Amino acid sequence: MQITEGDLIRTIRENHQHFAHYHTAGNPGRKDMDNDQEIYYPPIMRAIAESGYTGYVGHEFVPKADPIAALEQAYKLCDV
Repeated sequence: MQITEGDLIRTIRENHQHFAHYHTAGNPGRKDMDNDQEIYYPPIMRAIAESGYTGYVGHEFVPKADPIAALEQAYKLCDV
C-alpha cells in the first residue's frame, strides 16, 4: 500500500472498518524493519491500535542476518 498509495496512517484512520487483516513488510525489499526502510512502523501500529483492531498483524520479511533476532526487533518496534 505504501508503494501504490502512501499516506498509510490517514488511510487506516479513515478506512479501518473495512480491514480484516494488517500485513507489515519493509519497503523496499521486504527486509528487516530498520533504518534502511522508508516505513517507520511505531506510529502506524498506534493508528491500528487506536482504530480498535484486535486481530493479528502478519509480518512478511526476508531477514538480512539472524531471523530470530530480526523478528524480535520487529516485535519490539511494533508492540504499542
